Amino acid sequence: MPDRELTYGEAVNAALHRLMEELPETLVYGEDVGVPGGVFGVTRGLRKRYGDRVFDTPISESAILGSAVGAAMMGRRPIVEIMWADFSLVALDQIVNQAANVRYVSGGRLSAPLTIRTQQGSAPGACAQHAQCLEALFLHVPGLRVCMPSTPQDAYDLLVTAVHGDDPTLVIENRTLYAGAKERVTTGGPVAPMGGARTRRAGSDVTIVTWGAMTHRVLEAAGTLAAEGVHAEVVETPWLNPFDAGAVLESTRRTGRLAVVHEANVTGGFGAEVVARVAGAGVPLLAPPLRIGTPDVRMPAAPALAQVLVPGAGRIADEVRALVRQEAPR
Repeated sequence: MPDRELTYGEAVNAALHRLMEELPETLVYGEDVGVPGGVFGVTRGLRKRYGDRVFDTPISESAILGSAVGAAMMGRRPIVEIMWADFSLVALDQIVNQAANVRYVSGGRLSAPLTIRTQQGSAPGACAQHAQCLEALFLHVPGLRVCMPSTPQDAYDLLVTAVHGDDPTLVIENRTLYAGAKERVTTGGPVAPMGGARTRRAGSDVTIVTWGAMTHRVLEAAGTLAAEGVHAEVVETPWLNPFDAGAVLESTRRTGRLAVVHEANVTGGFGAEVVARVAGAGVPLLAPPLRIGTPDVRMPAAPALAQVLVPGAGRIADEVRALVRQEAPR
């Protein structure tokens, strides 16, 4: 199990190389993933090494996903890239009505072990059709697995786990992370089971649950609060289905306060489900739970405007600070 210094994007690439080598039934395809090496360079080198098992497709998300469902049912393990999560909406029938239903409608005789790699989130100039965070939409569909890694190690591990699994899985990355700092990544280790949370920072005053790229902003906010004597426990849940509710409940019982932070807009976001599970478990809270997300508006093209909408470390710290100062509801 060698350790390598890799960026987030390089870790994804390393995982793809491993999967192509150890699973001969694996295919990698999508728009510009073959010869160009991916619009973000993540699939670079795969076509040269593995030949026709890596190929480019026409600009048709429906064809990409429809063929992947059929290939998976017939024994392949396709890894297909949808360039932006927004574009997956073109193929909702193939994802929601077909891939998610294969195991059920076949009475368990067939499965659809396909992996959809995509990326989402706001970046400068992304605008309304390239900046949506859609995890809650897919989490509403039984039969789909969903994960959102935030670190190079998880970017590697979660993709390996997803491709080895027998359920259709969405691995949702974030393009703002691809070219980040290099970190030590253990490659070649055993395939980890799906699920599990990460306690990124221990604390006793409030539990902050988060996932994806927002994890880094939450950790920055937690550092600011710690300097003021407010100790936040940061629980990252890179797997959203299966979701490690037990880790969230255990932490919240100890701290007595809960904040959920995500980049997606607030209404209907998965943060509401996290709050509902904590409330449904009867966890006593010292203050009402808090959801922090993007307002319910379309994302503007102007970077300055988008920056105001997406939760930043300063806003997160301010809202969590106010939460900790609240008294218990009467």
